[in-house]
Amino acid sequence: MERHLKEDIEFADVARHASVSRFHLHRIFQRHIGMSAASYLRERRLACAATELLNSSKRILDIALEYRFAGQDYFTRSFKREYGLTPRVYRNAFRSFRPKNKEDNSMENFAKKQLPPGWMLTGVYPHQYEIGIDRTTVHRGKASGYIQAGASADASGFGTMMQTFRAEKYRGKRVRLSAFVKTENVDQWSGLWMRIDDNSENPLKFDNMQDRPLTGTTDWNPYPIVLDVPESAEAIAFGLLLSGSGKVWVDGLRIEEVDLSVPLTAGDETLADALPDEPFNLDFELEPSNAV
Repeated sequence: MERHLKEDIEFADVARHASVSRFHLHRIFQRHIGMSAASYLRERRLACAATELLNSSKRILDIALEYRFAGQDYFTRSFKREYGLTPRVYRNAFRSFRPKNKEDNSMENFAKKQLPPGWMLTGVYPHQYEIGIDRTTVHRGKASGYIQAGASADASGFGTMMQTFRAEKYRGKRVRLSAFVKTENVDQWSGLWMRIDDNSENPLKFDNMQDRPLTGTTDWNPYPIVLDVPESAEAIAFGLLLSGSGKVWVDGLRIEEVDLSVPLTAGDETLADALPDEPFNLDFELEPSNAV
């Protein structure tokens, strides 16, 4: 679907491509994405059309037809219902959010930008990264969040946009963090992450996608993180991280309880599980070749 937004899409063809029935496709799509396949397709086309409005001088009619809307009137009604503005008003109101020159990416300008409400920037060398709101590159809706490395970002460090909330509601339950993520020129790695902490801020569970990192340049794709929340949990932290150069966008973040049939994305091993039962090789006589 993502590769054919400017073409006519028949869901029967999508179902055949996925080797499932059309009914099964719609049921699974609704469960994992949180909306029907038809609604998703419409919102993605509107989001791409919104980007075209801000980044091109194409006529509104041409953009409408390009994204398979049946005329400018229908496109205008759909766009206003989603964004609260007509395409023409939206174009005039938000074009000022586009970067005007390369200086907008300087570290000096990074420091001047305000953080998105509810989010904080941290990490190792976080001053080498910028987080913010992007109104021109979005997955659905009016805006996405992003993290971007400065020109001098140290590859041994990382930056993360994050927030933390109380775990009480999810104690003893399995929780899924999901979001759509897009990357551009990531040379080290990036990914979503979620951590479960106790009341001493000790991590109980953690997954940062390090075993399945997002690198290079990728289009919008959905990614999940699934963890069990222990009864002793006090806080849940989550966010998006970037190590090294590049830029990463995130949109449509959701945190929800899921049933135990949803597989964990990180091993459920605790610290105690990883420890040996007894001390080992205290006299240093065991050769490396004999160690098992």
